[in-house]
Amino acid sequence: MKNLKFILPAALLALASCSQNTRPSENAGVNTDSTVTAAADQTVEKGLFAKMTIKDTIKVGDPILLKFSVYNNADSTQQFCKWHTPFEPLISKYLDIKDENGVEVDYKGAMAKRVMPPPASSYTKLNAKDSLSAEADLLKGYAISKPAKYTVTYNSQNMSGLIVKDSVSFVYIK
Repeated sequence: MKNLKFILPAALLALASCSQNTRPSENAGVNTDSTVTAAADQTVEKGLFAKMTIKDTIKVGDPILLKFSVYNNADSTQQFCKWHTPFEPLISKYLDIKDENGVEVDYKGAMAKRVMPPPASSYTKLNAKDSLSAEADLLKGYAISKPAKYTVTYNSQNMSGLIVKDSVSFVYIK
């Protein structure tokens, strides 16, 4: 319990250190929902953002392939941390998957320990007006077993620096 006062700040620092959103802005100290939403919209319009896509209907036993695409709308090359994205093997829980009743699917994959700050090799560069995509089979990291409708939400914006505004859904059928 004594170590908790050291572990919690270290964990928060680890989650924030890979993000491009850690620089102070002219609105530093102002934390309103409209400021956060405006900043996210501006980043999507002028910088990096990601979108997820998945088939609407997937049969039990088939792979559940999630396509994760990163776009660079900026006029210059940008970079993002590939940790906690499909651009590396499934070694962290960067997605929240819930069934139609709101019950979260258990993550069963590996959990990587990370060196902070992230080394240069953990970043991927993306040229101006370009995009890059990767796929992940959700069955390799998540315990999806029963037929139901599932919703997938990206939860690692602070680690990768990527904004994913929308969740995706699919129906898992027999």
